[in-house]
Amino acid sequence: MFDSADSYDRFMGRYSRPLAVVFADFAGVGPGQAVLDVGCGPGALTAELIGRGGPPVVTAVDPAAAFIEALRRRHRGVDARVAAAEDLPFPDDGFDVALAQLVVHFMADPIRGLDEMRRVTRPGGTVAACVWDFSSHGSPLAPFWSAARDLDPEVEGESQLAGVRQGHLGELFSSAGLGEIEEGLISIRVAHTSFDDWWEPFTFGVGPAGQYLASLEPERRIELRERARGLVDDGPFALDARAWAARGRA
Repeated sequence: MFDSADSYDRFMGRYSRPLAVVFADFAGVGPGQAVLDVGCGPGALTAELIGRGGPPVVTAVDPAAAFIEALRRRHRGVDARVAAAEDLPFPDDGFDVALAQLVVHFMADPIRGLDEMRRVTRPGGTVAACVWDFSSHGSPLAPFWSAARDLDPEVEGESQLAGVRQGHLGELFSSAGLGEIEEGLISIRVAHTSFDDWWEPFTFGVGPAGQYLASLEPERRIELRERARGLVDDGPFALDARAWAARGRA
């Protein structure tokens, strides 16, 4: 699903990079904190964290070896390891902040993953996560999934995944033993030069949307593309995207 760092950057990095700024603000990340980036991908959030605290205090993990290799090339000095959220290779109480950006909905066991983040965070430290608002069409992929459902009403897209609806991240945080939980919406706006600029990364086969597109017959792909074109714009346009975010105390 997420094999190529370059393809992922083209597909989701255009949104995850600006999201990282507002998410780190939401989590209260500041200089000098020991921070863990869980499900780091090729390093969109990691780069923002380095800018705030420096490589020696940033650690990153991801289950995809290709992402970790790319992150190590891009951010030398970061402790980057191949690991899943559900089995973090760190002792208890080692971090001031543990973050998961656009990851909870892909965890095999979200509660266990968040509980692991709580475990490796010092008492009183912060655990935070954010997930696109897929439930009410707030994600940057909303035009794609809307077009897909227009052609096939049985398509669920990503609207049933963990944390994508209002209040669900908070429920997961509570189940993972976190306290003083706060929730909110964070948002970004991303400009696109054209419809093709927005559409092309869907053809890379990245994530559920890319895999869905790749599963279609060529004629259906063209039909979906043209249906999506009618939902955005051929010329320059901007997409507003929002994500559900939650933070709690370990």
